[in-house]
Amino acid sequence: MFMKEMSLNSQKSQSSKSETVSKGPSKPIVSPLRILIVDDHAIIRQGLKQILAGEFGLGVFGEANNGTEALEQIWKQSWDVVLLDITMPGKSGLDVLKQIVEAQPNMAVLVLSMHPEDQYAVRVLKTGAAGYITKNTASEEVVNAVKKVLAGGKYVSASLAENLATSLNTPMGKAPHEILSDREYQVMRLIALGKSVKEIAFDLSLSVKTISTYRTRIMEKMKFKTNADIIRYAVHERLVD
Repeated sequence: MFMKEMSLNSQKSQSSKSETVSKGPSKPIVSPLRILIVDDHAIIRQGLKQILAGEFGLGVFGEANNGTEALEQIWKQSWDVVLLDITMPGKSGLDVLKQIVEAQPNMAVLVLSMHPEDQYAVRVLKTGAAGYITKNTASEEVVNAVKKVLAGGKYVSASLAENLATSLNTPMGKAPHEILSDREYQVMRLIALGKSVKEIAFDLSLSVKTISTYRTRIMEKMKFKTNADIIRYAVHERLVD
């Protein structure tokens, strides 16, 4: 009788344990990482997807060929991080960056550019980007940059960090080109590269009249008289490649 009760108790205990296990807490469902890649070159987008998929295997990747497509994707759904080129036909990456920061300030935007850091990095960081990397950056550094901004940090290269630290020890005062708006700065760089007003209008999908207006503002703000003045200044300040 005693042994029978022990057996019955044992069975009840096992049954109870089984129920406890079946009712135990389930693992939280982790949403896949969502990464939007914005660049007008398909080969760049594919290359970045390959690099990041190797690290974030379960990630969901979106693509946009230009600024307008990027904004459509961003209004439609949320993204954990946006890799954004700033030199694209039509709406510039700088314009897209501003709109993202205004509408979704918590969205991490990592600017990816062919331009050296001293041409755009400080400008995009001031606008609200979470980081700046150049397209010749090593694959593992791209992964590190994405991890850093996903963690809520800001990413800058060691060389840019050093330049920013050095600038803290220099006398206050802005360089003349820093007073230009983002679009004026973009137009000034294109003029410095030898492009005509018509060519710039085509590249930026704007009218010739609009580009001429930007050129006039640049001349007034910078106190320049000719395109040659713009070219000399841009070369001296290393604003063009």
